[in-house]
Amino acid sequence: MDAPLETLSRVPGPAGDIEVVTQGTGRRIVIVHGGTGNRTWEGVADHLAASFSVLRYTRPTYRLTPPARGAAAVEIEVAEARAVATSAREPVVLVGHSSGAVVAIEAALADPSPFSALVLYEPPLDVTHSVKGAAALQRARTALDDGHPVRAMRIHLTDLVGMPRPLTTLLLAIPPARRLFADFAEGQIADNEMLDALPVGLQRFAGVQLPVLLITGEKSPRHLRDRSAQLAAVLPRPPRQTDLMGQAHGANDSAPDVLAGAITEFAARIPT
Repeated sequence: MDAPLETLSRVPGPAGDIEVVTQGTGRRIVIVHGGTGNRTWEGVADHLAASFSVLRYTRPTYRLTPPARGAAAVEIEVAEARAVATSAREPVVLVGHSSGAVVAIEAALADPSPFSALVLYEPPLDVTHSVKGAAALQRARTALDDGHPVRAMRIHLTDLVGMPRPLTTLLLAIPPARRLFADFAEGQIADNEMLDALPVGLQRFAGVQLPVLLITGEKSPRHLRDRSAQLAAVLPRPPRQTDLMGQAHGANDSAPDVLAGAITEFAARIPT
């Protein structure tokens, strides 16, 4: 299919101007990408733009050098998501993936007025603080600060994401993949630290009154699927839930048409 034309605009944000890519016309959808970056959502945006006006931006944790860390990163991330949504001049459907889904629900909790609904694709919310996870994050930070970004990403993939070690070794042995992971290691480890700075537990999300779609992948790690189920149990409005058959945590890259279809079906039901 022919991708709809992209336009670029700049939106004032808490850490400088945010470059926003817009495609399509109609109801506004804002995408908050996960650790894999903004470009991995291009295929989904192309499909969505056949029916909607789709706004994308690169999150500050992956755009700024050095990125903010901890609670400061939470504040900047939430403020930027709200700034991009407000620039649309109508309540938007806010779509978040992975850590971007955490940013999305935190933004809605802080101030729901810029949003009409949320689409959350496997947010890694901290249900119970893991001492093992905290130790792994510290090892990753130490490796990064010592000048070993690939080692830091290996720890991230195996000990935090839960990717099997043989698969991680195989992936990082591929030179282009190794370079890519090294390039965004600083943002990814800061992203993990942002998540670690958030309160533990989900009960506070009982204050989110917006319509919500929770998306999971059939083949995603069990801990991500479980966290989505636990979030569904505390939301005051029963969310819609979609399990993408044959997909895992990266359907935005592996099956953009399928993911876009799930978002389209939900967004079309939200009153304007």
